[in-house]
Amino acid sequence: MSQPDRLSDVLVFTRTTAYRHDSIPAGQAALRELGEEHGFTVETSEDPSVFTDASLAGRSAVVFLSTSGEVLTPQGQLALRRWTSEGGGFMGIHSAACTEYEWPYYGELLGARFSGHPDFQAGTVLVEDRNHPATRHLPQRWHWNDEWYDFRSNPRRPGVQVLATIDEAGYQGGGMGADHPLVWCKESGAGRSFYTSLGHASDAYTDPAFRGHLLGGLSWTAA
Repeated sequence: MSQPDRLSDVLVFTRTTAYRHDSIPAGQAALRELGEEHGFTVETSEDPSVFTDASLAGRSAVVFLSTSGEVLTPQGQLALRRWTSEGGGFMGIHSAACTEYEWPYYGELLGARFSGHPDFQAGTVLVEDRNHPATRHLPQRWHWNDEWYDFRSNPRRPGVQVLATIDEAGYQGGGMGADHPLVWCKESGAGRSFYTSLGHASDAYTDPAFRGHLLGGLSWTAA
């Protein structure tokens, strides 16, 4: 999978102040390897001071990889908001939806906030959009193992493009009903935002289909 020329310098942020996923190192490694394979640089950080106008300038995308809790300073929040509003690409992975609950802009940027999940288990992802770079390589019914996140509200609304949902009939404990989005994207100011709720387990990040999903989402945010 190729990526647009704008995908050149990516910041992967992994700070947690609540639950910390054991899969974070695997996710960092996967994104670094994708960068090496496709010609973009990846910087990983857990330091909130990296969110300044100067540090963000020139980056093509920022990824929140399984962040949790309150992870930014007030100054960092302002810098991230300015950067995304002016065209920066944002990507959230898995528990990025469990992050910055007290900052309304982040909820708008991401599209929905986590409310809970049942036990890790098999399920069937229903790919709704086969044209998006994050999903076009996937089968229409993608059998996958993950934590199937429920959200406080359904992200499907004008301006949000839902890319994949989950069939709640195929697993135990779903709480959103017949329309249960898992992956979506949206325009955000002059920039773009992409979110995937998938990626709980370390072995996800060595799976070629999931790596293609991440690369496609990241590429889209930087286009």
